[in-house]
Amino acid sequence: MHTVSLALLPALALALALGAAVWHDVRARRIPNTVVMAGCVIALLLHSLLPAAAALPGTPASGLGPLFSLAGLATGLLLLLPFYALQALGAGDVKLMAMVGAFLGSPAVIGATLLAMLAGGLMALVVALWCGQLAHVLGNVHHMLRSALVRGMGGVDARIDAPATPTGKLPYAIAIACGTGLQLALSGWPAWRMFS
Repeated sequence: MHTVSLALLPALALALALGAAVWHDVRARRIPNTVVMAGCVIALLLHSLLPAAAALPGTPASGLGPLFSLAGLATGLLLLLPFYALQALGAGDVKLMAMVGAFLGSPAVIGATLLAMLAGGLMALVVALWCGQLAHVLGNVHHMLRSALVRGMGGVDARIDAPATPTGKLPYAIAIACGTGLQLALSGWPAWRMFS
């Protein structure tokens, strides 16, 4: 099988898993464990069975293998776990980023996470602007940061509390999918050149 077509297998599996997660998150504001678990199992299998030439971008030549995939899964989980502890993200979002890590591995999931956070912030600003709630959102951010700062300076737990009047919940799977896609595009994945 040609190297580019082999490289499309993990990308297609990742795209399908992310698409299913986005669909569920938009419809029900939750990401089913079955989608995440199936994605993790497929990622582990692909990392175990495919040759190194079929790796996704950011994967070193010797990177394919179940340990590389498990390390990426753990990295993706650990990167978003603090946001779950702060109640800024749901458990499904954290597990979805862990699934992305199982596909991309540790080095690339860090970039995907940062890009997902950027995409999530932009998405929140656009939605707030569209709904006429930008001033309310900025007021909430100001209040949460000020409260955390005052508590931190007083030697108390500097946690960030949820706002008294929240402005809504966004389907963060969209941001994770966008960040993952951007990570693949920016890493110069050879399959992108095939279509240009």
